[in-house]
Amino acid sequence: MQEDFERGRITAFFRRVADRIPVADRPSTLVITHLLQGRPPFLHAVARLSNVAAVLPKPRSIDQDALREIKATMQVDDLNRARFGDPGQVLAYLESRVPRQRVAMLDIGGYFAPALDHLAAQFSGEIVGVVEDTENGHQRYAELDKPPCPIFSVARSPLKDPEDYLVGQSVVFSTEALVRTRDDILHGRPACVIGYGKLGRSIAAMLHAKHIGVTVYDTNPIRRLQALSQGFRTAQTLADGLAGAGIVVCATGNLALKEDDFACIPNGAYIASVTSSDDELELSALHDLYTRAQVSDHVTRYSTTGHYFYMLADGNAVNFLHGASVGNFILLVQAEILAALALLGSREFEPGMWEVPGDIRKWIAAEWLRYFDGVA
Repeated sequence: MQEDFERGRITAFFRRVADRIPVADRPSTLVITHLLQGRPPFLHAVARLSNVAAVLPKPRSIDQDALREIKATMQVDDLNRARFGDPGQVLAYLESRVPRQRVAMLDIGGYFAPALDHLAAQFSGEIVGVVEDTENGHQRYAELDKPPCPIFSVARSPLKDPEDYLVGQSVVFSTEALVRTRDDILHGRPACVIGYGKLGRSIAAMLHAKHIGVTVYDTNPIRRLQALSQGFRTAQTLADGLAGAGIVVCATGNLALKEDDFACIPNGAYIASVTSSDDELELSALHDLYTRAQVSDHVTRYSTTGHYFYMLADGNAVNFLHGASVGNFILLVQAEILAALALLGSREFEPGMWEVPGDIRKWIAAEWLRYFDGVA
């Protein structure tokens, strides 16, 4: 729980960012977000730059106090990836919330990507642009043949590096905490980290620091080279990576484990994810194959004849169980999202992938240091 003076400092920082770029024509916004503790000041800052039509919290990362606060001043709607995968349903949703309006969409995970072409062609208003937070979402928008509107991505910003590093640390912390609920420990269990992006690198380094042997598997051979140069064992195939693993951490955001892969999980291994289960794990395929039993808080045993393993947090981001806190470093990314939103409201951009200019990123970093250096 934030102290009043802490929240006041955050609000002042966001106000500085929101006032940095004059917005000539305030758009409406639809905001997909993790509605965790500490998120309301960011949403109030979004409201300084736009007319917030609806907040759509990611269903597995909602703090009830934050939800109550936001519901008091903003429209809150349910977020469902299956519905957002249907362009017709997304169009109907926009027409119900922001008909004939200029709208910017703040996204986490590429929810609007499947419908974006349809929205640009059929929506009664104007799609001003999208701001995407995650690498997984960045890839989904980048895969569009010709993006029909400007898409600002903060996923690969240097301002996100501190968050990615600390999220990796929190994933390992939460994985160990859940394993300990069974009176078990990580030590003595070789680990397989699937995905060697920024999160995977942080997770592998943290596990190594705990003297746990780590094997890295990534579909990208360049990333396997990077892992090898950092002293990690690498695997040419996923099956090889999983062989002998007692801990499996999925850090791809793009179905790290599909139906047939689960047969390669060694008996008694724990599986942890860095994101939502529907993004990282094909668990629905296991419902008729495995029996599930809750064996401790947030630990589920999957078993079938001759085979069993443990799923942590129902396959969702394990660190969200402990607040997913990365301190005030998260504010750097949120500030860049605000800057991207302000840019979309200040002038027109050509369709395509965009980044916030480097001089604005440097200014955000300097302001953050002025407000939070020594209290992060």
